[in-house]
Amino acid sequence: MRQKPTVLAREIVASSRLFRVEELQLRFSNGVERTYERLVGKGAGYGAVMVVAMVDAEHALLVEEYCGGTDDYQLSLPKGLIEPGEDVLDAANRELKEEAGFGARKLELLAELSLSPGYMSQKIQVVLASDLYEERLPGDEPEPMRVDQTSLRELSSLIQHPQFTEGRALAALYLARDVLTQRGIFKP
Repeated sequence: MRQKPTVLAREIVASSRLFRVEELQLRFSNGVERTYERLVGKGAGYGAVMVVAMVDAEHALLVEEYCGGTDDYQLSLPKGLIEPGEDVLDAANRELKEEAGFGARKLELLAELSLSPGYMSQKIQVVLASDLYEERLPGDEPEPMRVDQTSLRELSSLIQHPQFTEGRALAALYLARDVLTQRGIFKP
């Protein structure tokens, strides 16, 4: 196993309502020194969830929301922050209810994904949800989200959709498809 670099200094160089930019002065095992910057969350950092909500054995829910990073409306999976004291699966069910108007009787943690490990410390928990029922909770979204569906059979063409560009959502859908295929629930 490689030896991690030695941290010579660390400093918060910028801060906003949600994020901090931390500058790290590092020395690698070969003596080379470098400065890295990374985005770190503010506060306790309870994490985030992304939900692959299965309508049936083939179709997953998508939601459309405005995304400030791309300055456009995008299709993705329901997702959001885990609140203090909240369990990952409870957070997933809450976000599903807030964003898509559905709850799930079955929830399963599938994986933890890094968002951009070279620049961010945040990770997201991917949750598989099934046995859905209609229930809406008020959320923090500024406008109602449009709800759509996608077929697990058409994931390779989904990436061609101009409103679907989120790599972590595509990874979560492929992961869910593989798990459901292995269990004999989804038949490719």
